[in-house]
Amino acid sequence: MSPVKSLARTRRELAEFVRQRRERVTPAEVGLPSGPRRRTPGLRREEVAALAGVGITWYTWFEQGRDINVSETFLLNLSRVLKLDDEDCCHLFLLAQQRPPAYEARQATAVSPLTQAVLDQLAPCPAYVMNLRWDLVAWNPSADRWFGLNDRAATERNLLRLVFRDAGLRERMPDWEREARKLLANFRCDLAVAPEDPTMLAFVDDMRRLSEPFRHWWDEPDRHGYQRGISRLTGDDGRVRSLRHEMLIVDEHHHLRMLVYFDDDTRNGVGGTDSRRAIEG
Repeated sequence: MSPVKSLARTRRELAEFVRQRRERVTPAEVGLPSGPRRRTPGLRREEVAALAGVGITWYTWFEQGRDINVSETFLLNLSRVLKLDDEDCCHLFLLAQQRPPAYEARQATAVSPLTQAVLDQLAPCPAYVMNLRWDLVAWNPSADRWFGLNDRAATERNLLRLVFRDAGLRERMPDWEREARKLLANFRCDLAVAPEDPTMLAFVDDMRRLSEPFRHWWDEPDRHGYQRGISRLTGDDGRVRSLRHEMLIVDEHHHLRMLVYFDDDTRNGVGGTDSRRAIEG
């Protein structure tokens, strides 16, 4: 068993982390002149203090790892000044307050080319990537054949919108009510990650206004189980397919997840001939 990290050690790590990140940021990146006689790499302490809205003495104590209380607002301001990404911002909070920052639902609207390549390679298995709000931000051709995503407006490419608002998809889901309830219950869990995020709350308000079943079931206790994907769907050939889906994490900090669908009637593995025929058909 590893020894418990001491508070003094944590403060030393915090001091070293902040100093290193300060030295990586150039004056030009924060709108300051470089000047001809800068001996300090990156930003000076007084520059960081001014940009973060605190006094130089207090900031110096903070960077030295002294025992002082810091607010979430200061840490977020410091993260902005030091150009920290989500991972580094989380690390800063863990060192300074022994907790991650309150999550803001940063709703990514695209994926990297490599992630898109993975989606395309998964065909004929339908696969898509969705964010915390369940917007479908990337998909492969097989998923497009299922949901017609390429022809939809960006605001309509949302799994809950499709399930609750698209009459065509509803007709293709033989167990629509049971599945819609389970999907909604699972979305509640995601909302708990960012319960005060305005984009999430606005989406819920919009869906409550647009869909009576959504509004009615949203106010009911969760008694129907949970699921992230669709379990049964009627294909273009009129055959009802029983489906399984696997979820993969694409981007932990932006809550991007990939769902890949497999035909549940097939036992030959992902790449089997029967699996290709069943999913594509």
